[in-house]
Amino acid sequence: METTNSKPGVLVIASGNAGKVREFSRLLAGLGLEVRPQPAGLEVEETGSSFAENAAIKATAVARLTGCWALADDSGLCVAALGGAPGVQSARYAATDAARIARLLDELAAVGGSSSAAKAEQRSAQFSAALAVADPQGRVRLAVEGHCPGVILEAPRGTGGFGYDPVFHVPEAGQTFAEMDSATKARLGHRGRAFAALEPQLRQLFASP
Repeated sequence: METTNSKPGVLVIASGNAGKVREFSRLLAGLGLEVRPQPAGLEVEETGSSFAENAAIKATAVARLTGCWALADDSGLCVAALGGAPGVQSARYAATDAARIARLLDELAAVGGSSSAAKAEQRSAQFSAALAVADPQGRVRLAVEGHCPGVILEAPRGTGGFGYDPVFHVPEAGQTFAEMDSATKARLGHRGRAFAALEPQLRQLFASP
């Protein structure tokens, strides 16, 4: 009889991004798990062509390496006017957060469209997140996705968050991700929406037999 359905004591976040680890630690606080970051220095090559594929690759690799359950996220920003870029290359669009934002704004500024309607359409964007949970044998047991529509601003606003957060404005909140408190971002953000779909499945999966 397999024991991988039993509640784990440890859940490893398959990421080297400290911001993501903090965000997931807050989201997972009610599940009674010991949440750990992946081992320092670990690099998993993301060879997938979609967020879902990359999340599965990372969860599988980290679970096998650590012998623990692992939760992986692959997320990014998709801008229609840029053909869906930066997409799965969001974290590799440039060397730093500031450089990634600068490149994004430069590329958007080069896109045609002079009317207000055209500019609004040009700056329409969506943050997407795919989550995958793998058991200690490296089998993906759960997979979900979440999305948050928004608009790319012409200049950064706010000092919180990470990545593209300062230029991603969420009309529903009237704020950028970088201006939101953690509770609002958890509720409206792509990762929070994906986790809202994942949480009941996690509770069921980890319930004691």
